[in-house]
Amino acid sequence: METDSVREGIIRSAQELFRKYGYHKTSVNEIARKAKIAKATIYKYFESKEVLLHTILMDYLRISVNEIIENTNEETNKSIYLSNLILKTSRLSYAVCNEFIGWDFIRENTNSQEFLKMLSDDLEKLLISSFLETHMFKQEENSIDKLNFLIKASKSIVFSFAFTSVSDSDVRKNFVSFHKEILPYLVKAAI
Repeated sequence: METDSVREGIIRSAQELFRKYGYHKTSVNEIARKAKIAKATIYKYFESKEVLLHTILMDYLRISVNEIIENTNEETNKSIYLSNLILKTSRLSYAVCNEFIGWDFIRENTNSQEFLKMLSDDLEKLLISSFLETHMFKQEENSIDKLNFLIKASKSIVFSFAFTSVSDSDVRKNFVSFHKEILPYLVKAAI
């Protein structure tokens, strides 16, 4: 029981500090100080600060994706349903990277880009498994291939404009363009 509370304390402290200062401006020493534990204790639970961030983000994404699916479940039109899921999860992915990591650092740092690829791949697996459990896909054969296509294509497009956008205004414009001009065709191809 104590092990779980120490782990949760580390996660909570890191999450607060990452949100407040960003991942790269938060040191393991600061996390340990906030969690009121020794720095070495963090490494008993998490191999690195990067693994700690990955754990935080995946937990956050898992909860958020479940909420998105629950709030979208009443839709009966498959095209609208998929469009809403993809748009909301795309915005979620962008917000998570913006809130916890920071786009400037991601754009400039190779290690962050590798981390983002790993996170993106894990998010892709989470989305596919979560979407397959929804009422729209449970009984449908070949759903996995269709969802793979839709999620991979959407992910590539969203991350490409996230990396190339200069301002939040550019991001908003790109999301509107993605939603209105690109996503309908991707959904149609996936259905």
